[in-house]
Amino acid sequence: MATNGEQPVALVVGASRGIGRQVAIDLAANGYAVVVAAKSYSKDPNTTPFPPDPNSRASTITTVEREIREAGGKATAIPVDTSDAASVERLIARTIATYHRLDVLVYNSGAIWWGPVEDTTMKRFQLMQRVNVEGLYGAVQAALPHLKRRGTGRIVVVSPPIYSRFFRGKTAYAVGKVGMSVLTKGLAMDFERQGLRGMAVTSIWPAVSIESAATEPFSRKDPSFANDLRKPTIFSEAILAMLSAPASVVNGQLELDEDFLRRHAGITDFSKYSVMAGSSPRRIMPAELPDLTVKEQDDEGMRHDSVEDRKAKL
Repeated sequence: MATNGEQPVALVVGASRGIGRQVAIDLAANGYAVVVAAKSYSKDPNTTPFPPDPNSRASTITTVEREIREAGGKATAIPVDTSDAASVERLIARTIATYHRLDVLVYNSGAIWWGPVEDTTMKRFQLMQRVNVEGLYGAVQAALPHLKRRGTGRIVVVSPPIYSRFFRGKTAYAVGKVGMSVLTKGLAMDFERQGLRGMAVTSIWPAVSIESAATEPFSRKDPSFANDLRKPTIFSEAILAMLSAPASVVNGQLELDEDFLRRHAGITDFSKYSVMAGSSPRRIMPAELPDLTVKEQDDEGMRHDSVEDRKAKL
């Protein structure tokens, strides 16, 4: 957060329901002015009942903005289609026009389809890439000049650690989500190479399934499924802890919410996050993840920079 008396600004992309909504609400409760962005926009903010079910289509960026404002926070709802690069650019431009700064970008937008390659059409594959990895890339590129202005900008990406089991049965989805994690790793290296030691980009993923719009159909089909769910507050609290951590601790890391809170927030009892009191939700992520570094990590050989090559030709 800003320490010069100015209110810091966070943009949460994919904030209309579930996890994104909770992140936006908790950032506002912790002093951020929040831009609530997603495709789902409703004209009438006086929906009843209020607040709506956070995992239903009745929850939109408009109702989330209202929730934050009625709780005493500052928020602005801005619609965006993350599959459209121009729409993403307009989102960043409107954010800056409204608040004149940007300190945090949280990219939670996502398209999901789990199935074998032969059963995943090209149209569906392309949509996932446009919303997931291309949407993230566009948001990051448009936001970077503003995040770098004070040299302390933070980016949080909802994408997984990279490990082989994640690809099974959902290859097309994994292509985009793992691509998002690759962006986290690569951009972190850019920050280091450019000497931007106050900047950080971090990926986060749930260790245990979280109650959200994505899990709601499973709970509706089998109510006992709720025993294996956690509340989205675990995710938002992990993100707040990341934003409070030194940039050097989180830059380029692919983190799990529970593990990060255990290591950096000292939390050992996670029972308060269980949707069903007294339940012990099953962990869906591996206890140990592979190290992606190699012995020759710092040996790039003859480094090629296309930007420098183009400048030399001008």
